[in-house]
Amino acid sequence: MARKARTKSKRKARPYGKGDFVVYPAHGVGKITAVENQAIAEIKLKVFVIKFPKEKMTLRVPVAKAEDSGLRKLSSREEIRGAIRILRGKARIRRTMWSRRAQEYEMKINSGSPISIAEVLRDLHRNVGQPDQSYSERQIYELAFERLSREVAAVENLDEAGAARKIEDNLQIIV
Repeated sequence: MARKARTKSKRKARPYGKGDFVVYPAHGVGKITAVENQAIAEIKLKVFVIKFPKEKMTLRVPVAKAEDSGLRKLSSREEIRGAIRILRGKARIRRTMWSRRAQEYEMKINSGSPISIAEVLRDLHRNVGQPDQSYSERQIYELAFERLSREVAAVENLDEAGAARKIEDNLQIIV
């Protein structure tokens, strides 16, 4: 009985802490640099301070809303392997209007899921000899590529150039 009382009184541990890499769906991989108490409109909040050095951006996410906002830990190596497998697949491009497809691609990118981002890369990738991408296709492709390469770099302990090479190598494989 005493054992149960102790476990109930224990606080639920935060899933993230200072120094952890996390993924915020709309911005990609960032690093928690602090957990601070802040008063906003006389309401006290505990927030994660997340730095995104490439964008020169700092984001503050309330600890209580972190899960609801989509903040998550980095993917596992197995999830990254799954995303890499998707890159090797055949592109699945639906014959709908570009504006609708672009909207779906952006939703997939902003989901933060490496699998969804890999699907966007696979579908928008052009091999040599294929027609060039439009400006908006290229923008979406580059955003997806950057997001996936940053997560691959963080999970696989690579620099961004090494992660980019790994992704490019797998996009070139024709199955």
